[in-house]
Amino acid sequence: MTCPDCGHDNIGGVDTCDHCGQDLRSIDVPGPKEGLQRRIMETPLRELMPSEALLAGPEDPVAMVIRRMQENKQGSVMVVDQGRLVGIFTERDALKRLTGRRLDLDKLPVREVMTRDPRALQDEDTLAFALNRMAVGNYRHIPIVSDAEPLRFVSVRGVLRYLHEHAR
Repeated sequence: MTCPDCGHDNIGGVDTCDHCGQDLRSIDVPGPKEGLQRRIMETPLRELMPSEALLAGPEDPVAMVIRRMQENKQGSVMVVDQGRLVGIFTERDALKRLTGRRLDLDKLPVREVMTRDPRALQDEDTLAFALNRMAVGNYRHIPIVSDAEPLRFVSVRGVLRYLHEHAR
């Protein structure tokens, strides 16, 4: 890796130039170039106009939560206890945790089958950060928390819709 200050040829991956001490950590970090790449790297999540989340309490019966998801055509519900996000219940949770079991969904509290303490993002987090979090965590829905806004979420479908509308 060549130092941009002194031109010294350093071993790839070093943090500082062996000759002049220049910080080289940002040289091999990809930056946005143009078009879609720039949009993904720089767009804050608030620009995606994230949907307001459906909310449930931890003691709400799973049958009611699923019914609410169906009625609102949403794939997730944020579980909130005393104003704090404590879990998320998704279509995937329903498939993985309910299928093949004999359960009374009218009595089973959602806290028993939700994903606890979900990773949440902020409005100012970028689309690239959200995509990375989704890929690494194998998530399709991520809560967005903010002091000024109601609880919202970003989904794979929402990201794809945004990218389709803004791809140029």
